[in-house]
Amino acid sequence: MTEPQLGGTHDDLVAAARWAEEHGLVSFARADHYDWQRGTDQDASDALVSLGGLARETSTIRLAVLVSPITFRHPAVIAKSAATLDEMSGGRFDLGVGTGWMETEHTAFGLPFPPQAERFARLEDALPYLHTALRDERSVHRGPFYAIDAIQRPLAPAVNFIVGGSGPSRTPRLAARWADEYNTFLRPVEDLEARIAVMREEAERVGRDPDSILCSVMGQALVGSDRADYRERLAAAAARANEEPSHTEARLRSRGVPVGTPDEAAAHLTRMAAAGVGRWYVQVIPHDLATVVATVEPLLSP
Repeated sequence: MTEPQLGGTHDDLVAAARWAEEHGLVSFARADHYDWQRGTDQDASDALVSLGGLARETSTIRLAVLVSPITFRHPAVIAKSAATLDEMSGGRFDLGVGTGWMETEHTAFGLPFPPQAERFARLEDALPYLHTALRDERSVHRGPFYAIDAIQRPLAPAVNFIVGGSGPSRTPRLAARWADEYNTFLRPVEDLEARIAVMREEAERVGRDPDSILCSVMGQALVGSDRADYRERLAAAAARANEEPSHTEARLRSRGVPVGTPDEAAAHLTRMAAAGVGRWYVQVIPHDLATVVATVEPLLSP
């Protein structure tokens, strides 16, 4: 899971995606941001355009956007782009959508940023249309915000659809109704379990099989190839945060971040899996190949 708005070129993305594909990872994801709240001058690339490039530069790994704000694009544009990306990738594109949350980037680019209640209402209006548009040739929709009567071309058989967000109840319920995948931020296992339970209960209520909905998380890792390597990585992370290593370690553990040796990370992932998590998008910042390898490779140890 990469964050190109924090810097890095498209060639960096290609190199990282190819490395992930060669090493058997399931998916390569990126964020959809035009800027960052710290006001950096990084050259943030467009998420959907760059994923189109990756669709032609890779052949087996899935490609995902986590997640595209409903405030950036009209739902008809999102659906058209998603169907095109799925065709370009040979059926490997996963579309993630959410409410959007970073007001500063909207202000910087002159994009409307309604209050949270309206953003959720817009997402709730868009989801039924997107669900149908990515599965059916003709999608007619009349809602409080969007009125769409269009034939969706090119048409993929069914684009995998992700609903993501951090909320404890509203987002998992929306995912239960419309999504193939429910995505949330990495957090303590008991918190993940509670959110997944909400999603599963809602899925059963609306007549869907909860086991058909993949539950995924996105978040960091701080894992070394052995204990000494982990201590070095922890010290470097603590120095960047200007705090003691013990404080950094405690802070990461409190957020549910896998830390330590590969065996300790594997034990953490086992607990996540028991809570219902089926996929973990490892957040890598920045996304140059050296950082991707250093972050992910220890997690691939037997």
